[in-house]
Amino acid sequence: MGKVSADQGSEMSTRLKVMKFGGTSVGNAECIARAAKIIADGAREQRCVVVVSAMSGVTNRLIEAAKAAQTGDASGAAAIMDSLRGQHETALASLVKSGQERDQVLQKMRTVLMEGRRFCEGTALLRELSTRTLDAISSLGERLSAPLVAAAVKQLGLQSEAIEATELIVTDEFHGGAEPQMERTREKSQARLLPLLERGIVPVVTGFLGATPNGDLTTLGRGGSDYSATILGAALDADEVIIWTDVDGVLTADPRLVTEAKTIPEISYREAAELAYFGAKVLHPKTLRPVMHAGIPVWIRNSFAPEQTGTKITPQAQSVGGGVKALTAIRDVTLISVGGPGIVGLPDVVGRTFSTTAEVRANVLLISQSSSQNDICFGISSADAEKTVEGLRKEFAQDLEHEKVEHIRVDPHIAIVAVVGQNMRGIPGIAGKTFNALGKEGVNIIAIAQGSSETNISFVIEEQSVVPALRTLHREFGLDRAAK
Repeated sequence: MGKVSADQGSEMSTRLKVMKFGGTSVGNAECIARAAKIIADGAREQRCVVVVSAMSGVTNRLIEAAKAAQTGDASGAAAIMDSLRGQHETALASLVKSGQERDQVLQKMRTVLMEGRRFCEGTALLRELSTRTLDAISSLGERLSAPLVAAAVKQLGLQSEAIEATELIVTDEFHGGAEPQMERTREKSQARLLPLLERGIVPVVTGFLGATPNGDLTTLGRGGSDYSATILGAALDADEVIIWTDVDGVLTADPRLVTEAKTIPEISYREAAELAYFGAKVLHPKTLRPVMHAGIPVWIRNSFAPEQTGTKITPQAQSVGGGVKALTAIRDVTLISVGGPGIVGLPDVVGRTFSTTAEVRANVLLISQSSSQNDICFGISSADAEKTVEGLRKEFAQDLEHEKVEHIRVDPHIAIVAVVGQNMRGIPGIAGKTFNALGKEGVNIIAIAQGSSETNISFVIEEQSVVPALRTLHREFGLDRAAK
């Protein structure tokens, strides 16, 4: 590397980026070493805060341990903890050569795992698993990976420190899917992290978790480490957030379903949020909320191919000729319909329906209602279906008894496909092309919804039709040619 001028050095010292590494990017010792090199290269150019997920598969194993404990199987939960200890100690032995440094990290990891054991023992004793305890157990993976990554960065000659996000991110008290309180988070994050950055220390922060104002640990929901990164990016007024994952960026479609899928060089916040909401696995649906107001760009890049530029997410991305940027599909969706001729004169059926879904915290993915008002149908994650239907049957019990509401129907074998593009609204005939192409392919449309923003057209189809629908539309809109 050549010499840096004083002016350049000054600019570099004031610029700040947040880098987040997902589970596959820290999946084993080799991956962690690769991530550490990316961090070290970045930190030598400008100030850098790192956010890490648990090693791939670890959170699932921890939840498995918690569920085993809930049934009273303390030995099964302990066996999982022992297995995780072995996995992390093996990675540590490979990554850290210094005996003193290794012993410090080893002690930290054993303390974290001992906490997990105690939580599982208490759960097994009571045969009761509260959301608060599940948060405590499921967060252990990040608390194990952060010291490993920080130690790997130190091996490359930089100062680094593992930081628990409970010291930084203040949330509400909704365990399992907490929301950040941004003003308090800003105060705590700046007070804790800026002094470290001034001293040239790279903070490695546990993703996925935060704490209530009283200090109780919470989690931000599965996949929430992306969200952690943008929360910290906004709190620290970062210049950019880079999410390192195992794909080359945001793609025109799921490459496992559409082999011609391409990386999109640039995409808008709105387009990326639509894709995340409708099942694209690259981003957690809430990821972009914290950075939108500040206009902080978010990059999606591949830690296994760091030479690839990835996808840049900005307030207003460049448009592409056809208006459509990408396609996505959500499987594991259940369609619920509330209806019957009697609901036309029944007051506030829509309000009662969706206040009930809100009460059970079900995430509504799509809503469609006929103009005759005889039927309201909406799609939700299949994981939320049972509690939602139970809530609706309770809410409309009297109406069902007097046949004012004729049915609450459930169809579990469906999927939602979304056609997404910010510039679709200025191009006539997108909907026509979409449904004409699907008709030729013999794909049956069950329900349709289009938002007033016209950024996406969503439709419900049978789950078995997802692949032909995506492939047909990918060809129809030339997405294999639209992106680099």
